[in-house]
Amino acid sequence: MIDVSPEEFESLVASALDTLPEPFARRLENVEITVAEEPSAEELSRAGVGPDRTLFGLYQGIPLTQRNANYSWVMPDKITIYRGPLMRASHDAEDVRRQVRTVVIHEIAHHFGISDERLDELGW
Repeated sequence: MIDVSPEEFESLVASALDTLPEPFARRLENVEITVAEEPSAEELSRAGVGPDRTLFGLYQGIPLTQRNANYSWVMPDKITIYRGPLMRASHDAEDVRRQVRTVVIHEIAHHFGISDERLDELGW
């Protein structure tokens, strides 16, 4: 396990966002991206994560593919990246950077309506 300060971790998340291609970055509409130390019991339950698994990130919201003309005046979608689980799963600083980027992109894919099953098919 490696330890990266909360400030440095947030910087890694911001850097991952900066690597998004422009066509995707500009379509991140009404999305809040946050960092938390650990997922709550409620978040683990909502994500269907059992005791033998962990949660690195969580997308909560209405994917772009499910929005229609009635989509207005709604709270922002929320993407949370969990520092603790990512620290425990990483071996060195480069591994943290790579894993953070992977999780950020994975959760953003959910915003675009891509399911976990499809991400698995794509090798994510």
